[in-house]
Amino acid sequence: MSNRPFALNLTVLAGMILAVALTRLIPHPPNFSPVETMALFGGAYFARRGLAVLVPLAALFVSDLALGLMMGGEYFQYFVSAGFLLVYATIAVLALMGFGLRGRVSAARVAGYGTAGSLLFFAVTNFGSWLGSALYPQTAAGLAAAYVAGLPFLGNGLLGTLFYSLLLFGGYELLKQRLPALRAQAV
Repeated sequence: MSNRPFALNLTVLAGMILAVALTRLIPHPPNFSPVETMALFGGAYFARRGLAVLVPLAALFVSDLALGLMMGGEYFQYFVSAGFLLVYATIAVLALMGFGLRGRVSAARVAGYGTAGSLLFFAVTNFGSWLGSALYPQTAAGLAAAYVAGLPFLGNGLLGTLFYSLLLFGGYELLKQRLPALRAQAV
């Protein structure tokens, strides 16, 4: 049995995820990002759980490194923060969440999972902004203030997730129609 369909599928899926991760390097509205979608897409299409989690995390890390090189040393401080760990842990959870889309990808399901993923990302990362922060008091009122401060970015996060969902999920479904080898073997 040939491994060609496996290699093609792996290359296409990983390439698509990396390509959208690198769109973080071009100017865009704050939080209009492919991050949540990359994780859901990986979970939906990689049959191997390790790849489903690892590929989106690796693509995120590559784009974070590139952003650090572009923005300078202060961005690299992010890599040693609790926020970094929470973002990456949330992406891993979203990849696992994407397993619920396996074999059941539809526009409505992807939109629902994307919305839930964006809300989860918002909840976790804004909690991380509050936790141990000198900016917000470590009280319930301080936590509420952190969430209120994040609200202006939530809309862009949702729109970005929906846009990149259309791009990744829709693009892959179109590719599968044109390249039957992509349907032949799960990765």
